[in-house]
Amino acid sequence: MMQEKMNSWQRTMAALSHQEADRVPIFLTLTIHGAKELDLSIQDYFAKPANVVEGQIRLQKKFGHDCLYSFYYAAAELIAWGGEAIFYDDGPPNAGPPVFKNFAQVRSATAPRVADSPLLQNILETIRQLKVQAKEEIPILGVAISPFSLPPMQLGFDQYLDLIFEERELFWHLMRLNIAFTIEWANAQLEAGATAIAYFDPVASPSLITPKIYQETGRDIARETIAGIKGATAFHFASGRCLDILDDIIASGTAAVAVSCVEDIEVIKEKCRGKITVIGNLNGIEMCTWDREMAEEKVRELIARAAAGGGFIVADNHGEIPLQVRDDVLFTIVEAVKKWGRYPILREQ
Repeated sequence: MMQEKMNSWQRTMAALSHQEADRVPIFLTLTIHGAKELDLSIQDYFAKPANVVEGQIRLQKKFGHDCLYSFYYAAAELIAWGGEAIFYDDGPPNAGPPVFKNFAQVRSATAPRVADSPLLQNILETIRQLKVQAKEEIPILGVAISPFSLPPMQLGFDQYLDLIFEERELFWHLMRLNIAFTIEWANAQLEAGATAIAYFDPVASPSLITPKIYQETGRDIARETIAGIKGATAFHFASGRCLDILDDIIASGTAAVAVSCVEDIEVIKEKCRGKITVIGNLNGIEMCTWDREMAEEKVRELIARAAAGGGFIVADNHGEIPLQVRDDVLFTIVEAVKKWGRYPILREQ
């Protein structure tokens, strides 16, 4: 039976409840596109919460997708630990040098407080202002990097692997610090008005470490952290694979999982059906070369394979759509979801 038209909030809540809404929700994870809308440099854009609020509101009204995205850039959390960000003209800011030069600095470290970070406070103000405008009509997505995936920025990846394999006691010391920080940061975003937290944990992916090592380390970290977050989370691998640890993800307490474009979305949807919502899995890099016809076909195929029965949200697979993706492609993605994503979904459409 055809559902009555819903707003973005209602549509998303239906997907998270494994129900069929009026149509499939579509999340465009647009960040630095806001700088382009306001004709600002990326660094200037992120300098003031009002800029990001205006950028997000304009982007949502322009494309008509179902979320507001309060994410600035991954290095924001590194900056709270004393690090820095490197800005570019046409891409997201990257993390500067690691904050821990050696293991001795890890041993003596203490976790920063969210209240002491001006940048994190700016992000919280962004969420508060977005909440005033969104009310209960558009969900606001916050972001927290998992305790298990923060160390590549804190230490560098080589030293982090040494920590995991050769200094397990010190590894757990750093995890205790990171868990406390991540829980505080995620909950601060929820208190400010975020609807849910995208829990980014790319190091957990079998694309980077073996399931055995994850089950010895990151699995319990995820369970403890997610249990401490006072709201819904979406486990995100930033385009990494997840199938080989999917049972662990389902058991983590998360409400949703974001799926890589290299995985079989049908297989994952079937394993997650009625348990956690599936998000994905359009290839954001390939989007840079799509035309309108290709964009519609990719969306149509994805919906046909994964949307039936609810519990599904269309999004890119990385968590941030490149600036180089053309506006006409983004318009087409949203239009195609509205065309092909109306419930009930026909398997052959």
